[in-house]
Amino acid sequence: MPEPHTPSAATMVTRVMLVDDHPLVRDGLRARLEAVPGLQIVAEASSAGEALQLAASQLIDLALMDINMRGVNGIELTATLHSQYPEIAVLILSMHDKSEYVIQSIRAGARGYVLKDAPSEDIVQAIETVRRGGIYYSAALAGRLGGPLPQPDLLTLREREVLKHIANGESNKQIARELDLSVRTVETHRLNIKRKLAIDGQAELIKFAVEWQRLEGRG
Repeated sequence: MPEPHTPSAATMVTRVMLVDDHPLVRDGLRARLEAVPGLQIVAEASSAGEALQLAASQLIDLALMDINMRGVNGIELTATLHSQYPEIAVLILSMHDKSEYVIQSIRAGARGYVLKDAPSEDIVQAIETVRRGGIYYSAALAGRLGGPLPQPDLLTLREREVLKHIANGESNKQIARELDLSVRTVETHRLNIKRKLAIDGQAELIKFAVEWQRLEGRG
């Protein structure tokens, strides 16, 4: 029996589910996105329950998720999707530009956050970036929040330990040996750090780790 949530990377088509409890908003998003080559709107949901039913029955690569919904909100739904269907990337599309919403979304497993008033090309770029495994925040959002997204206090104690070793220039094997972990576990910690801190790329991660350690040393 095929797994309905398996990504469709082989076909080079991104199958998108729109999750918003306002039909007019979904209609607008569909009109903006369905003409974009490589994007296919395959499902629409007005609630968390509908979204989970669709995720279980259809091939979906990415969920374009609103936060404000009746009942279970988009952040809670993101956490559930991330747990049950980790292959489905979640991109938050919201009217809220408050940092707490962004941070909560990242903690829940979202791979990006774009404002609803962003230009269509920003939304398309966000979808493409997230589908490639990257993290995306629109420049307008970062500007409104007045700083980098989000702060390193999102990291667990173990992730901070790994970050410290990254700052020292150690390889995954060296970190694994120092912390008595498997190499695979260290790799997972690296991925989680990058996701939580909206860092895309190893060079950027190392740069952040070195700067973070320097600032920590001042304290």
